[in-house]
Amino acid sequence: MYKLRELEKKDLFTINQWRNDPELISKLGTPFRFINLNVDEKWFDGYMQNRNSQVRCAIVECGNDDIIGLASLVSIDYMNQSAEFHIMIGNKNNQGRGAGTFAVSAMLYHAFYNLNLQRVELMVLEDNITARSLYEKVGFVHEGTKRNARYKNGKFVNMLMYSILKDEYMIKHTRADNDII
Repeated sequence: MYKLRELEKKDLFTINQWRNDPELISKLGTPFRFINLNVDEKWFDGYMQNRNSQVRCAIVECGNDDIIGLASLVSIDYMNQSAEFHIMIGNKNNQGRGAGTFAVSAMLYHAFYNLNLQRVELMVLEDNITARSLYEKVGFVHEGTKRNARYKNGKFVNMLMYSILKDEYMIKHTRADNDII
């Protein structure tokens, strides 16, 4: 079983290791680059100063506070009631064990029930079939393709845009299904 908690400074060393793992980054829409710990500390400080437009949570196992992944709602726009979703399961031992499904579901619950958002969107690499399956399973809808949108591993690749609206989420998930927070 997993839970979310707000990201803490103590998580930065582990996150920095993940962000310097070319294999992990190859599955994400972000480019690989070498990132020193000072950069991640400044990134965290920026988050702490802008918490009104971001929610960054560590994914942890119940009974163990060590971070295994990161789930975020960013670019929160309260006027348009929308946000972007990002996730990374950095601990390879926890990939494919339900942490991602839990985190996506918990963050959507938070977005729609606590933040009163109307729309959550994300971008995913076209060839990341595992992530796409997860997003579709929880109710995200494929909206379109950004052709050759990212340069990854020596070539340009397509990014797929997905979104889920509050009413779609409400139809697919009952309150009992989401008593996970």
